[in-house]
Amino acid sequence: MTDLAADTTLLIAAARGGDKQSEALLFERVYAELNPMAQRQLRAANRGVEQATSLVHEAYLRLANAGLALNDRQHFFAVAARAMRQIVVDHVRSRLTEKRGAGLDPISFDSAIDVAAAGHDEQLLRLDAALQRLGEIDPRLAQLVELRFFGGLQFDELVAATGKSERTLKRDWTKARAFLYRELAQAAP
Repeated sequence: MTDLAADTTLLIAAARGGDKQSEALLFERVYAELNPMAQRQLRAANRGVEQATSLVHEAYLRLANAGLALNDRQHFFAVAARAMRQIVVDHVRSRLTEKRGAGLDPISFDSAIDVAAAGHDEQLLRLDAALQRLGEIDPRLAQLVELRFFGGLQFDELVAATGKSERTLKRDWTKARAFLYRELAQAAP
C-alpha cells in the first residue's frame, strides 16, 4: 500500500471515529482526486466546472452523512464513484420528469461512454438500468464499469484502486462491455 493510500485509510478510520479534524483533512486530500472524476462526467457546454464542484460536494456530503462507514482508500473511491453516478442519474430523472414524453434513441455502449459528458439524458438512464442489471449478475463487473465510466479511471488507476492485474481488468472490461452492448441493444425501441 502506498503512503498516500495508507494515510487516506488512516484519515478515513479517524473520521469514522468522529474526529472532525481528520474528516476535514480527508475531504481536503480526496477533493483533488474527486473533482477530475466529476469533471469527466459533466464535460459539456452546459455542464461546467461549477457543476463538477457541486457534484463533488454533494457526493462527499452523502458519504459523510452515511457515517463514512468506509474501509480504506479503495473503498472510498468506489463508493464516491457510485454516489456520483446516483447523483447524476437522479438529476437526469428529475430533468426528464419536467420534460415529459421524451423518446429514447438506440445507442451502442461505445457511444454511451460519451453520454454523461454530452448530456444525453435518456441514454444515460438506459445505461444506468443496464448497469443495475449487470450488478445483479456480477457486482464486481458493475463496480469496474462505475469506476471506469463514472469515475473516469484509466486501467493503471484501476490496478491501484482494485488490486487486480491490468490483464484481469481488461478481460473483465471486455465481459462488461459485451453484457452492456447486449442489454442496450435489447432495450432499443
